[in-house]
Amino acid sequence: MAKMKGAIVVNTDRCKGCSLCVVACPQHVIALAKKVNVHGYPYVEAVGMEDCTGCASCGIVCPDGCITVYRKKMEE
Repeated sequence: MAKMKGAIVVNTDRCKGCSLCVVACPQHVIALAKKVNVHGYPYVEAVGMEDCTGCASCGIVCPDGCITVYRKKMEE
């Protein structure tokens, strides 16, 4: 069975730092950054991208649609 490899892209200018995606991520790939965006909000960033499976839980719960999820099937 092929393994799924995922990647996320966060639109940091739109992110308000609600952390719903941090809680929703089963692989703990997302964390709140110590920096703020142009609107003064702390934003989320990917910290463990190699563990991302592309489940899209983060993208589904994001109320502002800031997260784009990509998936690729990896041959074993």
